[in-house]
Amino acid sequence: MARIFCVANQKGGVGKTTTTVNLAAGLAKVGQRVLMVDLDPQGNATMGSGVDKRELRLSVYDVLLGAAEVREAALAAERAGYAVLGANRELSGAEVELVGLPQREKRLKAALAAVDADYDFVLIDCPPSLSLLTLNGLCAAHGVIVPMQCEYFALEGLTDLVNTIKQVHANLNPELKIIGLLRVMFDPRITLQQQVSEQLKAHFGAKVFDTVIPRNVRLAEAPSYGLPGVVFDPSARGSLAFVEFAREMVARAQRPDFQ
Repeated sequence: MARIFCVANQKGGVGKTTTTVNLAAGLAKVGQRVLMVDLDPQGNATMGSGVDKRELRLSVYDVLLGAAEVREAALAAERAGYAVLGANRELSGAEVELVGLPQREKRLKAALAAVDADYDFVLIDCPPSLSLLTLNGLCAAHGVIVPMQCEYFALEGLTDLVNTIKQVHANLNPELKIIGLLRVMFDPRITLQQQVSEQLKAHFGAKVFDTVIPRNVRLAEAPSYGLPGVVFDPSARGSLAFVEFAREMVARAQRPDFQ
């Protein structure tokens, strides 16, 4: 059975896409079968996996509207090591087209059910806004991975996200929960970041992942080469941290309380 996780945060610029593609590559490196689903019309996770969004014959748009199945639309991102269900500008039109369809919030969940045995992990890169696309991601997922910077405003955004997850859990997806908070772009030299990190651990306890992703220029450079940082420069500090995070995710997924 595939473990399906959304990577989500309603605050923009926190490294959601970087987290999604590098966790996918990290999981592939430790021997997991991974599908990365891009639910953002900008298609950054698609391009960052080495797939040209402008040349997609079928995309997540076709899957959501029922015109294609996941097996038809998913592509092998060979250098990245995982499969990609890509997105491009077409997806922005899906918001309007989905409104009149039955089970509009659960279209992705139904589509992914058909490939449940094909993958160990499915990672969904959500747009920053709470849209019908994000709702599809949250309804399909077993849990949410929240990447966040250790800054004051990030804590405010986290409150909004927790409330959203509670609402989706109560009304649409009783399986949904926060799997964990991932501290990203972390610089231990900055006192405020250390303080916010301690606040997170005090408030959320075991929900805070042990792995910390450092601020790392190689991770920022990688998308311009169409690769996850883990593949672009495997020896970089950020890349090594994402592989360690992948191992932590596999270990967590095997725990009984993870069911």
